[in-house]
Amino acid sequence: MSELFYFAAGIALMIALMLLYRRYASFLAQSAADYVEDIPNFDLRQHLNGPIQCEGVIYGPLGRVTSRFSGDFEAEWDGNRGIMKEHFRYHSGNTQDREWRLELGNDGAIKADADDLVGQGQGQQSGATVQLRYKIRLPEDAGGHVLSVSDWMYLTPGGTIVNRSQFRKWGIKVAELVATMQKKENA
Repeated sequence: MSELFYFAAGIALMIALMLLYRRYASFLAQSAADYVEDIPNFDLRQHLNGPIQCEGVIYGPLGRVTSRFSGDFEAEWDGNRGIMKEHFRYHSGNTQDREWRLELGNDGAIKADADDLVGQGQGQQSGATVQLRYKIRLPEDAGGHVLSVSDWMYLTPGGTIVNRSQFRKWGIKVAELVATMQKKENA
């Protein structure tokens, strides 16, 4: 009987430690308040405006790179409403076109919409960061799954944006994206 008790207690302890780690020490534990003092200040209307080039990689659930991509974006703002059109080229030869419709509140709150989102994305500008959370439906050729996304963009002192996104299904990380974005020169 005592062996079963110690086994069950060990499992309970591991689950508690995993939950504490996720809540306080993981990528998902970040909040906009963590970055409120960071400079330079990230303003979507300034830093995601005009022609932008993007390059990145996607990691699968085992942490290995499963895809590489480049992209050309064109973003325009009218006051606090913006549209960002994205054209991606993947190393497989596939291409993808997406369009974000963004609305920025006076308090830095962000509402985001795109054709492949399920519901509306919500986020926040804070210091040198932008955070978005949303649900995305993958294309049918990628399984058509709906994934929860935690998307963080970090503005570097030189103006490059580093984007890190984690994709989860039932709370389990199934993919991660890391990309850079910067304004195109001479555009």
